[in-house]
Amino acid sequence: FIRQWQRYYHLTIDRQPHSGISTARNRGAQLSRGSVLVFVDADSRQTNCLAALNATITSSPQHNSFQLHLVGDCGGLVGRAEELRLQTIQNHMLQSNGCIRYLNTAGFAIRRSRVDTKRGIFDPAALRAEDTLLLSELMQAGELPLFVHDAIVQHATRLSLMASLRKSMRSAYLEGKTYEIIAMKGVRIRVSHRERLSMLWSMWKTSGQPSIGRAAWFVLIVKQALQRIVSIAYHASGLVRTLLSRPREKANSNSPSTTSPTESDVN
Repeated sequence: FIRQWQRYYHLTIDRQPHSGISTARNRGAQLSRGSVLVFVDADSRQTNCLAALNATITSSPQHNSFQLHLVGDCGGLVGRAEELRLQTIQNHMLQSNGCIRYLNTAGFAIRRSRVDTKRGIFDPAALRAEDTLLLSELMQAGELPLFVHDAIVQHATRLSLMASLRKSMRSAYLEGKTYEIIAMKGVRIRVSHRERLSMLWSMWKTSGQPSIGRAAWFVLIVKQALQRIVSIAYHASGLVRTLLSRPREKANSNSPSTTSPTESDVN
């Protein structure tokens, strides 16, 4: 299906073994030729998005990265919950200068001159939340993506409710390693408890809209609770592994070293 469009567009198709999202995106960036790298998830839909993005990039030479405006598909309960989540996060993270403390590669662009495509834009060690890790690196450099409100990408989720909950739990576990890497950088990415409560209240008020509904709010609460439980379990298991490894390391360091017999011992 994709190959037939090569007659109309300059497409490069590269088949490779599955080595993770970060590796695949890095490979795509290396093969690309444009001055701007645009990342969009396969389940996302765009309508007049690239034209709006191009206009903003052209008129904002002082900015190197751009977060597109993500919306959910309100055709189902899972989609309405996603719309509620995205709307709340983007409103909360938007800064007064038009930049946003949020990065989601469901719709993101960055100038090629800003990154080293040979080294790779995304860290292959990050199995999930690789975009959040990239955000932490931008923040370390004193940068935040510019929010492009008119470049709208619909993040369509076609999963059932149970499948969506299972995916959230799996993602939370895989993100554990990524957040450990971010913590070592000393960058604060996660919201505080006070911010979290403020966002929950904002979600509740927004869910009063007929297009969203209260059921979407409850779905979000369940998803976030499950993610939180999995995240705590991940960190607890890491702590247990650390505590169990210490006695072994101590025993190994205290064990007598084996030496070769001296000449007097042999005689």
